Amino acid sequence: MKSAKSSAQTETPVSVPSASHEGVRGAVRFPLHLDITLSTPQGECKAVTEDVSANGMLFIADQVPAVGTQVEFRLTMPAAVMGSTQDVLLHCIGRIVRHTETDGKLSAAAVIDEYSLKAEPLL
Repeated sequence: MKSAKSSAQTETPVSVPSASHEGVRGAVRFPLHLDITLSTPQGECKAVTEDVSANGMLFIADQVPAVGTQVEFRLTMPAAVMGSTQDVLLHCIGRIVRHTETDGKLSAAAVIDEYSLKAEPLL
């Protein structure tokens, strides 16, 4: 993990215990549409989130990583959602747990196994 660079930026590592599909669904989900890039052992995947929770996220993309693939991604969570005065950058490590296709849109769900938080200064 990286160390904090200034008093305005802090980073806190957090481990999320593995949860069943039911446990993931039990977390509060935020309907956020954020552009993200997922890094996988096979390369990068551009996507847009549909919803985000403390345990994972649902995203849509033209191509999605295979179920079981480890992914890394960063999310900038809006201050209002996080209950803070600054946006919060989440660096996440997780894995793809399922795919769905609805109305021609391909989506995938990723469980977040580990993440770190960093406060981002407002511009």
